[in-house]
Amino acid sequence: MNWQQICENPQFRDLPYKIELNERDQIILSPAGLAHGFYQFEIGRVLHEIMQGQGKIVTECAIRTPKGTKVADVAWFSTERWHPVRHEYDSPIAPEICVEMIFPANTDSEMQEKKALYFEAGAAEVWFCNDGTMIFYSKNGEINKSALADRFPDTISA
Repeated sequence: MNWQQICENPQFRDLPYKIELNERDQIILSPAGLAHGFYQFEIGRVLHEIMQGQGKIVTECAIRTPKGTKVADVAWFSTERWHPVRHEYDSPIAPEICVEMIFPANTDSEMQEKKALYFEAGAAEVWFCNDGTMIFYSKNGEINKSALADRFPDTISA
């Protein structure tokens, strides 16, 4: 089953958790709690304020990768990158910024793999939010702050 088929299938509407596909098009379930939604909204809101019309914020952003469709919790597309992909089910190119929430159920290897896949798909930066603490990465490794959204705070308060 591909991403478009999942999106169009009524059985997958209104699930209380997010899903992704692995490289064999198998569904992977990821339950999300209240804190996940809070941080997702706050990061998107702050990004929207900082980027002021320079692109689009997408939550639950499906991104086509070499290992299946992965879903970034929050993403920022420049206007130039957004227009060609805006009608896709899963973006064939990663947005410039991909953000993932880290929770106890996430393993370090899982998060490192997602980060590598987002960069391979074209992301310029990948951010992790760990209980409100932001960790920023470029393709070359961890960075002190975002080069694309340099006013983004180091911490999101709950």
